[in-house]
Amino acid sequence: MGNGMMRVMVMPHIREMIMEEREIPPLQPDEALVRIRHVGICGSDVHYYEDGRIGDFVVEKPIVLGHECAGEIAAIGSAVKTLAIGDRVTVEPGKPCGRCRYCMEGRYNLCPDMVFMATPPVDGSMAEYIAYPAHLCFKLPDNMSTEEGALVDPVAVAYHTTFQAGAAPGKSAIVLGSGTIGVATMMALRSAGVSKVFMTDAIPNRLRIAKDLGADEALLADETADIGNVFRALGDEGFDIVVESAGSDKALLQSADLVKRGGTIAVVGMTVQSENTIKTTTLLSKEATLKTVFRYRNLWPVSINAIASGNFPVRKIISGSYPFEESKAAFERCIVDKENVLKIMLEL
Repeated sequence: MGNGMMRVMVMPHIREMIMEEREIPPLQPDEALVRIRHVGICGSDVHYYEDGRIGDFVVEKPIVLGHECAGEIAAIGSAVKTLAIGDRVTVEPGKPCGRCRYCMEGRYNLCPDMVFMATPPVDGSMAEYIAYPAHLCFKLPDNMSTEEGALVDPVAVAYHTTFQAGAAPGKSAIVLGSGTIGVATMMALRSAGVSKVFMTDAIPNRLRIAKDLGADEALLADETADIGNVFRALGDEGFDIVVESAGSDKALLQSADLVKRGGTIAVVGMTVQSENTIKTTTLLSKEATLKTVFRYRNLWPVSINAIASGNFPVRKIISGSYPFEESKAAFERCIVDKENVLKIMLEL
């Protein structure tokens, strides 16, 4: 495929989006050219759009957002043997170095030289085409759409969170925050055999969705949440697993009170600020384990299979779809309509 022009959506400043024309990227021998068909708007994308940062990652120049993506192979490099033009693929958005100690240990999500889509200053997938390493482009089963393929990313995060939390049959869990990652984590905990899963959120409609998708209880979270009532509903002293997926200082503080003695807190939510507070003394008295979650590793095929098998009905978390040229409206809806939005998709 010869070089041509493509449309790219660029965020030049906070809460601005402009469409640009750029050259279709050339291919290296080990790369594939992916014609992007669907992009999911992640919470991190919304933070960059609204605040210009998330944690220690700060936008300092115009950037192309989007890392949850899937599409079709439009061309392949001379060394690519595993893909063919026309294959439908989902793209794992992080490119580790493959040589550092973390990569060699299989913990490539911790690679210090990771190049991750839409993490400043790296451009993301809100473009008609991307050139990408072929081994990170995974074929989609026939019964799986590119829309579902773009949602492999949050499912992989959910599975990694579940494994970090030590999920096992018979355990109990509470997930603080019923956004996309929270709901996906609830479903992953269920698939790991966790027998009782509670959800919280400040937005009632999200709790309704969480209950519809399998939560045992969906509780409204606020500043004065009565933890005693939560325990009475559970009929126990606390939860084996507490997942903080809200990216909330209040939820992080609450997690220490909710975890059972000897239990585990898994923190996956990332706040706009880079520093938070947790009740260390409470954790010490309970000898609770605090685990953190950063993206995922070795979980792309597992997540594809989970969606294709029907165990993860990811379509149910989609709140709406927008054409590519209406990307700004899609991002604005994520900000102003939190009551009704879990996941917004862009269609190219």
